[in-house]
Amino acid sequence: MAMPFEFATAGRILAGGGRAAELPEVLAGLGSRVLVCTGANPARHAGLLANLGLPAAVFPVAAEPTVGLARAGVAAAREHGADAVAAIGGGSVIDLGKTVAMLLGNGGDPLDYLEVVGAGRKITQPAAPCVAVPTTAGTGAEVTANAVLASPAHRIKASLRSPLMIPRVALLDPQLTASCPPPVTAASGLDALTQCLEPFVSTRANPLTDGLAREGLRRASAGLRAAHADGSDPEARADMAMCSLLGGIALANAKLGAVHGLAGVIGGTAAVPHGMACAALLAPVTEANVRALRSGQPGSPALDRYAEAARLLTGNPAASIEDGLAWIRETNAMLAVPGLGASGVRPQHADDVAAKSARSSSMQGNPVALSHADLRAIVVQAL
Repeated sequence: MAMPFEFATAGRILAGGGRAAELPEVLAGLGSRVLVCTGANPARHAGLLANLGLPAAVFPVAAEPTVGLARAGVAAAREHGADAVAAIGGGSVIDLGKTVAMLLGNGGDPLDYLEVVGAGRKITQPAAPCVAVPTTAGTGAEVTANAVLASPAHRIKASLRSPLMIPRVALLDPQLTASCPPPVTAASGLDALTQCLEPFVSTRANPLTDGLAREGLRRASAGLRAAHADGSDPEARADMAMCSLLGGIALANAKLGAVHGLAGVIGGTAAVPHGMACAALLAPVTEANVRALRSGQPGSPALDRYAEAARLLTGNPAASIEDGLAWIRETNAMLAVPGLGASGVRPQHADDVAAKSARSSSMQGNPVALSHADLRAIVVQAL
């Protein structure tokens, strides 16, 4: 028997092309008035928004969510008398929707519950019912137990976290991702791949998350390059939507690792979209982890996991860890992923990022403890 573990996920997952049409029916069972969080341009989802069946107030989320935006969202929900939340958009929109739903259920201010920069108070009450409808395939936020908020005052991104924050319903329609432009497809897709790989090698992996992560890596291998090359390819879009969902469930139950530990801090230091930060860090972190494992824990099961991931990504049953790394680098080149330097991260930021990321909760799942020098070198390499 594996180590004891706990597993939680969305109460209902509806997945398949065209299923977004079921949103009114889903909402009807959850509340009487709804706050709808969408991206900067709600007109993109005019068809969906026109037929919700419930009185709806629309709250646009134009950028990565902040503590201030969360307060504004809760105020808009209360003014409308909303007793349910629908979040239709990418990870930022869904994170904001989950935050609003949690605060409607628990009261108080985002900073009461925020880790690191807030009071970190325990979330004890169920969130208001929340339906998450992702329009990108990347964050898996529709099934994760946390929401990330930026706190510009502290120049850091931190999480609100509780299994009570997992949306009541995840409604996954890959057709909604077809209009994603190639750079967003690349960034979100590499985030999704990372969110399958990190839980797979995590110290907190368990048999349930292993199965999900393996299937997610297989889907990333089949779909990532294809979805970037042709956004209208329905099979590639379906593969990446499933990869994102599987990674979200896996990370919610098995933790992440140094890629996300560093990416969260970097996102608070410079205007780097989260997916792009993960993409730039993935190969350097994998390399550093493998090096540290080989020198300190040569028989570590995490090394076998990295080799298995390489076989899943390359489709080659004889692939080595190095072949897997080559596949990741090749994919980054094909998807034109910029280094962190393109977003304003500089070598002089590396020390500060390394120090702050060592305290990140994502680091708890990393398969090996990385030193300050290791973390600093990863940042420099990712520039």
